[in-house]
Amino acid sequence: QVQVVESGGGLVQAGGSLRLSCAASGSIFSISAMGWYRQAPGKQRELVAIITSGGSTNYADSVKGRFTISEDNAKNTMYLQMNSLKPEDTAVYYCRRGKTYGSLWSPDYWGQGTQVTVSS
Repeated sequence: QVQVVESGGGLVQAGGSLRLSCAASGSIFSISAMGWYRQAPGKQRELVAIITSGGSTNYADSVKGRFTISEDNAKNTMYLQMNSLKPEDTAVYYCRRGKTYGSLWSPDYWGQGTQVTVSS
């Protein structure tokens, strides 16, 4: 079992920056991929960025060039640096960790989410 806890959300003005953190504990040896997702009111949850244990990254087109996903293995923590924030980035951001088989995640661990609000 793996526990994941997000932190770092908050209220920021458009153009500002935030850094989200996702700390993991438990049986982290089972993890091969980590990602950030977000869900805005009335919308489906969507992928923001993903990083594999090999260091490969992938980003949603809407955040490319503005957001950076990274990990600190020594601290078992993943980060999402968000720059040049826009009001449309407002959402609850979720951390996801697990082992991937193509598009399937198993095991699949989610955090409780952290609110990011960008004011115009």
